[in-house]
Amino acid sequence: MSQQFAAMVSKIEENLFRVIKGKKESIRLLLISMLADGHTLLEDVPGTGKTTLAKSMARSIDGVFRRVQFTPDLLPADITGSMTYNPRDGGFNFREGPVFANVLLADEINRTSPRTQAALLEVMSERQVTVDGQGRALPRPFFVIATQNSIEFHGTYPLPEAQLDRFTMCVSLGYPKFQDEIDILVGQNDLHPFDALKPVVSLQDVSQMLEDVKTVRVDKSISEYIVQIIDATRQDARLRLGISPRGSLALYRTAQARALIAGRDYVDPSDVKHLAIHVLAHRVMLDTKSKYAGTRTRNVIEEAIDKTPVPR
Repeated sequence: MSQQFAAMVSKIEENLFRVIKGKKESIRLLLISMLADGHTLLEDVPGTGKTTLAKSMARSIDGVFRRVQFTPDLLPADITGSMTYNPRDGGFNFREGPVFANVLLADEINRTSPRTQAALLEVMSERQVTVDGQGRALPRPFFVIATQNSIEFHGTYPLPEAQLDRFTMCVSLGYPKFQDEIDILVGQNDLHPFDALKPVVSLQDVSQMLEDVKTVRVDKSISEYIVQIIDATRQDARLRLGISPRGSLALYRTAQARALIAGRDYVDPSDVKHLAIHVLAHRVMLDTKSKYAGTRTRNVIEEAIDKTPVPR
């Protein structure tokens, strides 16, 4: 099973490498998040390839792709769908919103109001939409990739804590290296690489991969290791908000996915340590004093990892 799993992951990665140059680690993290049945927040400055990466991921897995450009005037119904009047029979029919897809790109999610951002809470947690008291299940697999510009940029709203907690990972692409940027320019001289991209796995393959991840063995000592790191954030006086149990489970699942990609049927402490910052740092909230003292959330997570004994 692990060899077949790793082969499919390799196919997806090679496909994405054709479009996104020099970002192997970010692509691997995005894949781990998807295979953990989670969602990813891509946070960076504009123009670094966040939207292109999301579109390429959707095409690689042959899924239904929808994109929502978040703007200040966007309404919740524009995302989830709404009931529309049918003059022929005098009844109301449900018009599906763009969330009814396999991959949803929430582009510049922090440019819309908190009310509209909240429309994604049920979607991301329960994979369903409730309109007029009736729940409607979303297609599976379902994966949200949200892009976000830095909150210091003009016209943006910081994401609420409840929504940040629903993102399995927060990943940053960053500017490309010198040679990688040259390759980007040359590669798009005649045709954008995305236009030639083809699916390399099916939705059925992805669904099976999600189930395979859950079979990876996690020793009790590893579970205790995860909870000890999480508990350290709850005891840290610099934080006004520690990690929730949802964060514990996200770290647990992503560690399983990373282990299987590495060809192992068990989780190693290195899986937890490698992923902890990407899974946890965006979930904690610094108090005012620590924030203005220059403390960063990733530093708090790093300290929690360093203080926690590694199981043998």
